[in-house]
Amino acid sequence: MADAKIAFIGGTGLYDLEGLEDARDVRVSTPFGDPSDAIVLGRLGDTKVAFLPRHGKGHQVSPTGLPARANIYALKTLGVERIVSVNAVGGLAEDVEPRDAVIPDQLIDRTRQRVSTFFDAGLVAYIGFADPFCQELSPLLADAARPYARTHTSGTMVVMEGPAFSTRAESKMYRAWGGTVVGMTVLPEAKLAREAEICYSSLSLVTDRDSWHEGEAVSVKTIVDHLDANVAVAKKTLSDLVPMLPDTRGCECGSALSSAIITSRDKISAQTRTRLGPIIDKYL
Repeated sequence: MADAKIAFIGGTGLYDLEGLEDARDVRVSTPFGDPSDAIVLGRLGDTKVAFLPRHGKGHQVSPTGLPARANIYALKTLGVERIVSVNAVGGLAEDVEPRDAVIPDQLIDRTRQRVSTFFDAGLVAYIGFADPFCQELSPLLADAARPYARTHTSGTMVVMEGPAFSTRAESKMYRAWGGTVVGMTVLPEAKLAREAEICYSSLSLVTDRDSWHEGEAVSVKTIVDHLDANVAVAKKTLSDLVPMLPDTRGCECGSALSSAIITSRDKISAQTRTRLGPIIDKYL
């Protein structure tokens, strides 16, 4: 029996999840190292859930150093089918203001130093990623957020390397590209979740206007001014979302690998099969 079918990954400021009953910490070892921190398993009402603080409790891990493969792999082994990522982001669009919630539906990848696939050796798979967020989960997430924050139900997130914030020129370029928000952590998580056939959506909570807005420049101080309010919105949203989720998935995320594996089956080593077993076993 699965330990939890829904997982929440907490971003900056969200290092625990209140209201969890029967909560316990679980340490999971993976072929890709250890996750960011212990995964907390518990119940919200009658639903088993998992919670992982992305940066570790106390914010110990930078965006570039995040063990994203270990995090997603560990959640997969616990039976997780849906992930809601909570992200602190900067606003790029005129109508996106601090303390707004954005449920993005598109991504632009500006990261440079991160491994973004499980299939890096011994097996090659090409997943479809035209629509990077789950089209079933995201509308439900928007419905759950709407009572607590002005909610934008679509938008393009630019994911940059960090940890330094954008220059003014970069910020203006992201706007010219059609960016709605900018963050540092949704990638490679979203790609890895798709490879693991896990639904993935982002609750992106705006803390600042990045650096494009005249007379403003993003800093930790500007972020902290809005962080506590956004964390309160996140906790209420996640709690309300759980009973809204259908028991079974009606999206295509759960079969993302069905036609993606291109390596001949007789060329896949026993070692690779073992290493990626939780992800690929049903196709081999």
